Amino acid sequence: MGLAYSTLRELFPPAPHFTAESVPDLSGKVALVTGANAGIGKETARVLLTKNAKVWVACRDVSKGEATLKELKALTGRDAHLLKLDLANLRAIKQSVEEFLQRETQLHILFNNAGVCQPPIDMVTDDGYDLQFGTNVLGHFYLTKLLLPILISTAKSSPEGTVRVVNTSSQAHLFGNLQFDTFIDTPKRRANYTFRLYSQSKTGNIIFSAELHRRYHDQGIVSTALHPGGIRTEGQRHLDIILYQISNWFFWHVSFGAITQLYAGTAPDAAGLGGQYLIPWARIGAPRAYTQDPQLGKELWAWLEEQVAML
Repeated sequence: MGLAYSTLRELFPPAPHFTAESVPDLSGKVALVTGANAGIGKETARVLLTKNAKVWVACRDVSKGEATLKELKALTGRDAHLLKLDLANLRAIKQSVEEFLQRETQLHILFNNAGVCQPPIDMVTDDGYDLQFGTNVLGHFYLTKLLLPILISTAKSSPEGTVRVVNTSSQAHLFGNLQFDTFIDTPKRRANYTFRLYSQSKTGNIIFSAELHRRYHDQGIVSTALHPGGIRTEGQRHLDIILYQISNWFFWHVSFGAITQLYAGTAPDAAGLGGQYLIPWARIGAPRAYTQDPQLGKELWAWLEEQVAML
């Protein structure tokens, strides 16, 4: 009953009280959006540009990124900036952050938006991790870790609640637990369904976000996680054709998908939502209690730190 209610509550939300038009003026703010060359990330970047933010489009494919910059320019009349970022390669993430830090002295909003959904089981990251966990969780962890100094310094020189880290999770977390021995490519991992591994990664997003809040909220970082809604995006490209068609019938237009993360990243009244989990459209939700366990948060953080310690 509880799971069914949560599922329906997020699949069929009430009309939004917060929309793209509700985003305040962001002049002087710097935002970085991962996976901003498509779907929810691109829509988020578009809205941020219309509100005068300086926007970095972070994506793996430079040619697609450049096409996105042209499209955003045509739509908004404003220039976005491109950062090559491959979340499936840890050393490449470090190089990307070094490039970003050479060009920026402030970062107000980090949207950890990119994600991989149910790819073939034999697909892994360049470092040998499960592609979904390695990209969705480990990649974003390392990106955030490397950006913490600029986020903290920006927070010190900005009004309270200005600096935000927005972590895109999913309703799919309701169906997943962490199995640490499936984070890397093992026979046990390959024996899993790709949806279970996806659910695990989305669970990891929430646990990471909550732990980030515990560790850094007193240094001015507002960390939230969210389910953007059932949205028609390229993220469904790996789905079975029947499931893909069903998703197209029931899922929402991408413009709705950006609402909740735009709220988390920009709304004045979201400044006090650190540690929270949001659901469509821009509402406070209740994730599984499992994701809020401080001990589990410490264990996941320690594992993540261990993976990048020698880089």
